[in-house]
Amino acid sequence: MQNIIKHLALLISIFVVSQIQAQDTIKLEKTDVSKMILDYKERIKNDELESLKDEVNLINDRLENQEITFDEAEKLKKEAAEKHAKNIENRYTILENKIELLERNDELPNPDQKSTVFSIYLGEGQKEIVEVKAKKTPPKYDIRTSNQLLFAMGFNNALIEGQSLDDSPYKLGGSGFVELGWLWNTRVFKSSNFLRLKYGFSFQWNKFDIKDNLYFQKEANQTTLQEFPYQLKKAKFRTTNFVIPAFIEVGPYLKKDYKNRVRYFTDDHFKIGIGGYAGVNLSAMQKLVYEDDNGDRVKDKIKTGYNANRFVYGLAAYVGVGDYSLYAKYDLSPVFKDATFDQNNISLGLRIDLD
Repeated sequence: MQNIIKHLALLISIFVVSQIQAQDTIKLEKTDVSKMILDYKERIKNDELESLKDEVNLINDRLENQEITFDEAEKLKKEAAEKHAKNIENRYTILENKIELLERNDELPNPDQKSTVFSIYLGEGQKEIVEVKAKKTPPKYDIRTSNQLLFAMGFNNALIEGQSLDDSPYKLGGSGFVELGWLWNTRVFKSSNFLRLKYGFSFQWNKFDIKDNLYFQKEANQTTLQEFPYQLKKAKFRTTNFVIPAFIEVGPYLKKDYKNRVRYFTDDHFKIGIGGYAGVNLSAMQKLVYEDDNGDRVKDKIKTGYNANRFVYGLAAYVGVGDYSLYAKYDLSPVFKDATFDQNNISLGLRIDLD
């Protein structure tokens, strides 16, 4: 699947996509008109009967789950049957009109050719390179679990044992965090979306911008801040973690009943989430930029582990409206193991949950 996407992206980057057309069309060539009309009518009838069968199954599921009564189910089945019967009638009329138009212009369809949902064309010659076919199926009546893309970024620093945040050796403006992940959002109650569970996986990048010409020095089983022998232009330390987050989220919602489906929306609604995360540290890296004795600019990227804690875990919470939230997280696990003074990441920033 990834290779297909990459190849398609490469094609689109080389050529200019001049048109994307959504169409319900039929390929054309000479054939027997009477047989062709019968073939297409049979297709239309089977398509509508299949759709009706799917709708009836959904209605039966709702009846078994006691969401509707027997009388309500019978009414919905009757309405569905009437709708698809009308669909057949209308589609027959459309087909006959289209055949008449094509016959008049000496262009007749081939009943063996499948219908095209949409096509992508390139260049002035309108050469078709992608054709996608699909079968219409009724929507699922209720979707209890959805998914979201998580993106968050903001300020990062550390709470150090025996020190206040004002005495932190890390710059406030230059120290930050980024989080990127994928979440599932599950409605807890059958007919209410007030309480939701959010869970998934994410990558966290926590960065310290070290001040006062200090840098991290690993000595035996401890990592400490030491004075650097040259004047540092930059001293940054970053950890990369892979974590499993889990949250309880509450907030108002909007329920919409579309007759054949029900949907719950939280767009533009207040929400608050409380939870935590646990995972593993993937890497720790320090970046130093300075001038040596010869006046040459030197940039070092050092990956030695720095005695970073292998396992990470912490607490997190957010409050916001719609997709956007104010987000805070705190690592209960110290950044370094066996340190003389524990220091724990603390972050505050903007969180975006994109459906």
